[in-house]
Amino acid sequence: MRETIRALGHEHVSAEHASTFEVTSDDWLTPAGDCILAVEADRTPADFDDAFVEACQSHDATIQVSVEIDSGARTYEQVVAGRGHPDLTFEGDRSIVFRTSDYVDDRTGMVGAEHAAAGFDRELVDALADGAELTLTIQVE
Repeated sequence: MRETIRALGHEHVSAEHASTFEVTSDDWLTPAGDCILAVEADRTPADFDDAFVEACQSHDATIQVSVEIDSGARTYEQVVAGRGHPDLTFEGDRSIVFRTSDYVDDRTGMVGAEHAAAGFDRELVDALADGAELTLTIQVE
């Protein structure tokens, strides 16, 4: 099962956060938002299918997040693996956050992520800072 979100990069994308990465439906970003990869997301966790949410609500669930960027000149893709958790609700209506920790709130889309924003390829981050389009695909098995 999978869910897909489309969003846009922003000039303040720095991807320096050490424990999370995030995509938000907000249309703005300040330099302090160092975990945010993209803004103006077309969907939030509250939009996800109930069967998808249920599949993620297990410690045994494997979740993979594919981040694809089309900068016009080049395409980038990076996959981050993590796991599900029984407390995942996907009720957040503004943003989705992927965490290296086991912390869960209504915005959490994955725990135990292999890396956070700081682990993304710097060319991919630069493309986002230039306003590239992002497609984020979340797959659960």
